[in-house]
Amino acid sequence: MSIEREIKLALPTSNHDEIAKDLTKRTGQEGQKIHLTNVYFDTANRALAKAKSALRLRGAPGQWLQTYKTAGESADGMHSRHEWEMPVAGEALEVDKLLEHCDDEHARNALRNAAPELTALFRTDFDRVIWNVEIDGARIEAVLDLGEVITDINGARRTTPISELELELKSGEEAGLTNLAAQMRGAFLYLQPENASKAQRGYELCNPKAEGSNGGVK
Repeated sequence: MSIEREIKLALPTSNHDEIAKDLTKRTGQEGQKIHLTNVYFDTANRALAKAKSALRLRGAPGQWLQTYKTAGESADGMHSRHEWEMPVAGEALEVDKLLEHCDDEHARNALRNAAPELTALFRTDFDRVIWNVEIDGARIEAVLDLGEVITDINGARRTTPISELELELKSGEEAGLTNLAAQMRGAFLYLQPENASKAQRGYELCNPKAEGSNGGVK
């Protein structure tokens, strides 16, 4: 198990180039561009969501990864949560492997009980640009994500946009993470804390009462 610590900041889609130029200047390198597709799983009665957990299968360049997270805490864009992540052989979950590695009893029991009825609920499809920033002895992975959350309700496609800057602490003290976020928010006033994870936005989109962007959830 690891504890993921990251700060999410929402931004207008039109400002991605400006943030990219700043991060390239900070690091002296162009960002690495990749495309990510993620499928999120739960039961029909949302057993994992009720247990404050999320299960994801990610298609990344050259590999598939499965990730199980607890909701953790979020405030002012800072997210802290437990996370278990590992590669899988292909485009399918390997729940038994997650159960072996999950060392939180509540999260493990929730996943074990949900496993027989898991189904794909929604997906996220986005472009990501990645930089590694060194600051105050900390190493921060800075990523710009641009795309959408997608689900299908009774044959109707629903989407909500993804447009955010994520700053994740990879090593060092948390002060480096908060300092980088403060510097960027001071320079770019349109950056605003985003307390809802992509998974939370996906669950909202799956709510039959939600109004999509083709239909439009904001």
